[in-house]
Amino acid sequence: MNTLFLFALLAAAPLASATESNPLGKVMELMDTLAAKITAEGEAEAKAFKEYFAWCDDAAANLHNEIATGGKKQEELGAAISKATADISASSAKIEELSGAISADEKELKEATAVREKEVATFEASEGELVDAIDTLDRAVGILQKEMAKSPASLAQVDTTNLDSVIKGLNAVINAASFSSNDQQKLTALVQQNAESDSDELAAPAAAVYKSHSGSIFDILEDMKEKAEGQLADLRKAESTTKHNYNMLKQSLEDQIDADSKDMDEEKSLKASTEENKAVAEGDLAETVKGLAEDNKALATASSTCMTVAGDHEATVKSRTEELTAIATAKKILTETSGGAVGQSYSFLQSTMQTRADLANAEVVGLVKKLAKAHHSAALAQLASRISSVIRYGASGGDDVFAKVKGLITDMISKLESEAKSEATEKAYCDEELAKTEAKKSELEGEMSKLTSKIDLASAKSAGLKADVKTTQAELATLAKEQAEMDSIRAEQKAAFDTAKAELSLGISGVQKALGVLKDYYQGGAAFVQGSTNFDAFMQQPAAPQAHSKASGAGGSIIDILEVCEADFSKNLATEETEEADAVDVYEKTTQENKLSTTMKSQDAKYMTKEFKALDKKVSDLSGDRDTTSTELSAVLDYYGKIKERCIAKPESYEERKARREAEVNGLKEALSILESETAFMQRGKRSFRGSM
Repeated sequence: MNTLFLFALLAAAPLASATESNPLGKVMELMDTLAAKITAEGEAEAKAFKEYFAWCDDAAANLHNEIATGGKKQEELGAAISKATADISASSAKIEELSGAISADEKELKEATAVREKEVATFEASEGELVDAIDTLDRAVGILQKEMAKSPASLAQVDTTNLDSVIKGLNAVINAASFSSNDQQKLTALVQQNAESDSDELAAPAAAVYKSHSGSIFDILEDMKEKAEGQLADLRKAESTTKHNYNMLKQSLEDQIDADSKDMDEEKSLKASTEENKAVAEGDLAETVKGLAEDNKALATASSTCMTVAGDHEATVKSRTEELTAIATAKKILTETSGGAVGQSYSFLQSTMQTRADLANAEVVGLVKKLAKAHHSAALAQLASRISSVIRYGASGGDDVFAKVKGLITDMISKLESEAKSEATEKAYCDEELAKTEAKKSELEGEMSKLTSKIDLASAKSAGLKADVKTTQAELATLAKEQAEMDSIRAEQKAAFDTAKAELSLGISGVQKALGVLKDYYQGGAAFVQGSTNFDAFMQQPAAPQAHSKASGAGGSIIDILEVCEADFSKNLATEETEEADAVDVYEKTTQENKLSTTMKSQDAKYMTKEFKALDKKVSDLSGDRDTTSTELSAVLDYYGKIKERCIAKPESYEERKARREAEVNGLKEALSILESETAFMQRGKRSFRGSM
């Protein structure tokens, strides 16, 4: 790149430098400029490299911290998922057990209900038959009572042990009493049924046992009615008992089913809640694992990229040093070896130029040069040079100079006309390609602008969330530190209180015991005082030893002081207990507030972390889209640059080139017309060679 830069500098140098007495000085200046440029680029690259590696260090530290945090979170989530799985299995087993119990109770209730329905149907049928029989017998008794008033003889005694006798007697009564045919049939059937049931009894058929074995038809019907009513009462009583037992069983089963259903619903709710928590934990775990993978990948990429950049920087520094050394060496060599060659080379060049100036006297050459100068045409200048060469060297060789010159001019006219045609085609192509490329470029630039805006917005929001998370984590660390300090201080306070309480309690106990002893002694009964017996009357008594007496004054003072000490100790103990209670209250209240604050901040940090990771993923996706769009835009811009260089980046417009080319063609045609007349050309040529250009 630097060699190309040198060539560009050399190419951009003014033409006049080629005719200077020592152009090597210009080369030396260019070498100095290039060396200064390389040095400045090296300083800029070193500064950028330093900033880049500072970023590498920060990125590596942040990624290591993220990976450590993610690993710990992964372990916690794995433990939570394992516990949730065990809880779900236990809930499923209990639900299955309760479901089986409910199914068994429901089956038992269904079977009991079916049995009960059959019993109800049987009861209703039997009850209906008995009610119907009682109703029939009741009507028959009523009718017979009326008939008894009319003809008592018709109700004569019958032998009830003989069924035929009973039926004959009953038929005679029925016919006399005018019973309906339906009642007649029912009564006959009832009598037969009653007789059959009597014959099936297991007891011995003693005549005195059965009231109805001998009597009137009226008595028989009364007995049958009484028996039917007794059967109905027994049937209803048995039905009531059966119904009560069924209701008790039903209530018990329904209560058990309700209790089991409630337990199962609670267990299902607990299972659903646990499954939801497990799903959330699994989602968090998947996100954490993905985040860890991304962090590890980012760390590997950052490390690889930073090492690559470091290697490239080292190679660049080495290459730049080698280039500066090469430039310095070349400069030294040129300085030491090229002094004499400069004078020789440029003296020859000046001589040659003088010779070429002498050959430029031809009128055609002058005209072509004039055209070249007027239109800044290198091709015409080259044509003029070639014509001059032909005029100079072709004449001495005997060649047809004018034909050669004419051919050169004709070829140039054809070339210019062909270029005009090609440029017209190129103009149409350029207009079309530029329009399409500019439209695509505008579209991609708009897309890039939109993606960049979205990325900037998401990045800004993510950065804000990361800053908030960092602040929250710092606050959590501060809370934890403050709580640890509080725990330590509380432990110290508790230990000091326990010690003070023990000491004060012991002191109070000791003082109280001492007071008891002293009060018993000093404030108790009179102490023994050794008396003196007057023996002087009959013998001389020696001096008695001095007797001891209570130091009541000093003892009272001691007791007073000890009472003051007891009061002070008690007061101090009460103060210590009050201060301890206050300290415990403040500690517990502050600890609870810290726990609440820690929970809230932890949740905030969790949700903000989740949100900024989602934003980072969005930024990554958008960046990928932007990179794709940028690549496409770069390709379009590259093509746009090439097409502009091809179609626009020219010293003059198409219209200007067209007008210039037409003027060149017209001028060449004029020169060609000069050559058409050999005589005129020669006359003009002679005048031209005598003059100077």
